[in-house]
Amino acid sequence: MRRGPGTLRLQGKLLSWYAERRRDLPWRRTRDPYAIWLSEVMLQQTRVETVLPYYERFLSAFPSVHALAEAPLGEVLRLWSGLGYYRRARMLHAAAREVEEERGGSFPKTAAELLEIKGIGRYTAGAVASIAWGEAVAVVDGNVGRVLSRLFAIDGELTKGPGRKQLWELAESLVFRDDPSSWNQALMELGAVVCTPRHPRCASCPVEAECEARARGLTTELPRVRVRKAPALLRRTALVLGWRGRTLLGRRPEGGLFGGMWEPPQASEPEFGKAKEELVSDAMHGLRDQGVVTHVLSHRRIELLVIVGRARRPLGGDPRSVTLKLGRYFTDYEALEWVRTSQLHERPLSTLAKKVLRKGGVLEGSFTASWDRP
Repeated sequence: MRRGPGTLRLQGKLLSWYAERRRDLPWRRTRDPYAIWLSEVMLQQTRVETVLPYYERFLSAFPSVHALAEAPLGEVLRLWSGLGYYRRARMLHAAAREVEEERGGSFPKTAAELLEIKGIGRYTAGAVASIAWGEAVAVVDGNVGRVLSRLFAIDGELTKGPGRKQLWELAESLVFRDDPSSWNQALMELGAVVCTPRHPRCASCPVEAECEARARGLTTELPRVRVRKAPALLRRTALVLGWRGRTLLGRRPEGGLFGGMWEPPQASEPEFGKAKEELVSDAMHGLRDQGVVTHVLSHRRIELLVIVGRARRPLGGDPRSVTLKLGRYFTDYEALEWVRTSQLHERPLSTLAKKVLRKGGVLEGSFTASWDRP
């Protein structure tokens, strides 16, 4: 336990700095645990600037845990479209339904109760409980871990095992019990805007004099970061297929990559080659290569060759024959559906799907004119 004059001085300096310099963010203007929970989920691995418009729209559409629980998952994913890490949206929705169905809509009121909800971890439970209710519990996320590792010159692996345990014990010993909400947010804020990963602004740090890493010249070396493997390369082909003002989309199955999202169907290059060979003569024409779009995720780099074409008109007015045939080759989807171009924005589309549609000339008013003719 680290208590005494040094801790009190550290707490006083950091809390004063936070009171004067904190950013004005919408989730800091409320004590609603649901709104705070939403912000914490959205902010996981995502920058504040990116989250802000999503947070406002999402909270407007689903202002309570009840509203979120009652919403269809597709609508939740649609409002999340472009924010990435879609598993967060699915888990958020599932947790809201758990609160509604098993707790009568009563949101948990302590960190311990929050941890009983599937999908809520130790950090999120601590953040919501301390900010919404003033419970004296610690938080450790990437920002807080970096700040503490530098302030106390903690070396070694901090993301798991004994190092992780040490970090949490330290955070718990430092909680300012008179105002845990401000204390935890001050640590987060310091890590976000001053004690940054690569170029910390030590001269602007309110606790520079208390920082052991600064005193020892270890600021840029701590915390120790594991060397990540290069993302695995995944090459596939995406088909942007039009028919009378509609575009063919596929829905990803729940539980996998981009689960529940819609996108132009894609397949491995060999499978696409088979589909093209069988269908180009009687179902599609005008196929052309529009180039490659690249999308980098945390563990993979996706390169999609975008092929654009049209379904042939002699389909008896019904494009389902094409859909059924293509379903044999585009096997990663729960459903294939022709969606009106004007209604694409109503479907949950990932950032990658939007890139493909733009490359294919579909979004932002650039849809191929001949496709829009009745």
